Amino acid sequence: MTQESKKTILELAKTLEALIFGDFILSSGQKSKYYFDGRILTLSATGSYLVGEAILEEVHNYGADQIGGPTLGADPIVSSVILTSYLKGSPIDGFLIRSSSKSHGTEQLIEGPISRKPTTERKPRVLIVDDVCTSGGSLFHSISVAETHGCEVVCVAVILDRKQGGSDAIRHRGYSFVSLLEASQEGSVTIS
Repeated sequence: MTQESKKTILELAKTLEALIFGDFILSSGQKSKYYFDGRILTLSATGSYLVGEAILEEVHNYGADQIGGPTLGADPIVSSVILTSYLKGSPIDGFLIRSSSKSHGTEQLIEGPISRKPTTERKPRVLIVDDVCTSGGSLFHSISVAETHGCEVVCVAVILDRKQGGSDAIRHRGYSFVSLLEASQEGSVTIS
């Protein structure tokens, strides 16, 4: 993805107020000088298209067969990537990972075509996505579930890396990691 495309995504996030600056308390209890709501970006038509194209490029760069991630942050990203892949003539399937199994029906933890047992000898190669990486907890959960379902995780990709340890932990465990945007300790957000 070009730096210009990343810059466009950053500017759109600010315009849509998906990225706002001030004093915020995060769900972890940590204080932050900015707040990023990736769903505002990825549920806008332009944001969905731009993020879909950017992440699809990473799918191709890493040779992934499928894309998935934790519900709710990954839902619009996965949808935009699979639609973009179809429109570009190289369709890939997606999946979503719940934080816990359903208590009804088939009690799935993972939704989508990947929830079925792989039919080939080779493990499906998957790219795990989310809107934000902070500590990496939801991403590690998704990695674990995907691997339990017989997949090889080839990369983890996010829109914004908060640079609060999660991306380092993911790399430390041997996974490739990419982000479109990244934050500094001082609270500025720039392109990666």
